[in-house]
Amino acid sequence: MGVWWFSPTCPVAPREQMWIDDSMGWFESEFGAPRPMVLPAHFGKTSSAQEVFAKVADCLGIDPGGVDLELYAERPVHLERARGHSAAGHYRTRKGRPVIAIETGQALKSLVSTLAHELGHVLLLGDARISHTRRDHEPLTDLLTVHFGLGIFSANAAFEFSSRQSGWSWKRLGYLTEPMYGYALARYAWRMGEAKPAWAEHLDLNPRTCLRQGLRYFRNQTSASAKNALT
Repeated sequence: MGVWWFSPTCPVAPREQMWIDDSMGWFESEFGAPRPMVLPAHFGKTSSAQEVFAKVADCLGIDPGGVDLELYAERPVHLERARGHSAAGHYRTRKGRPVIAIETGQALKSLVSTLAHELGHVLLLGDARISHTRRDHEPLTDLLTVHFGLGIFSANAAFEFSSRQSGWSWKRLGYLTEPMYGYALARYAWRMGEAKPAWAEHLDLNPRTCLRQGLRYFRNQTSASAKNALT
């Protein structure tokens, strides 16, 4: 009896794959090559939200002195979204100057992810690269964090379980799913020539699994293309 081999599949649906591919290609045309991956140790000695803000801004090539940072302890009503989906920050302009409002008390991964997202708005909306009327501007801003090497934090913060006396609860932060982050990170790694990225160990289980699936998919696609070129 013969052995059936199944080709590795992409971790996201074709429509999501096309959107990620097109968007990450556009990022390169706007911002140049992807930035090196930022590891958690980069923020290891920071002790305040202001310090994390300055480091994240530097990762995105933004002068922190050109952005106003506001901190709030209790989330305003207008930042609440659908059940299970959390908004921990907000971007706006005041007298032509960008303002980032961030909820305090977040875990480091969520704080970095939130700051990266809101500062991403400065690059996309503030610099008029896109309009706020663009339907995908929020998920596009999440995806931008991968291009700038902050994907570990965004992927790990995307979905969280927590235990309470009443039982388990869950929370989503951001607009992309874990499989979307996994595929985006796989595409990023492949673009950077990292077939087995060492930084994958810093990812939570779900995005890491999707990353590896995405890398298997890219390896298979590359192998298939090479075989076709020889025939």
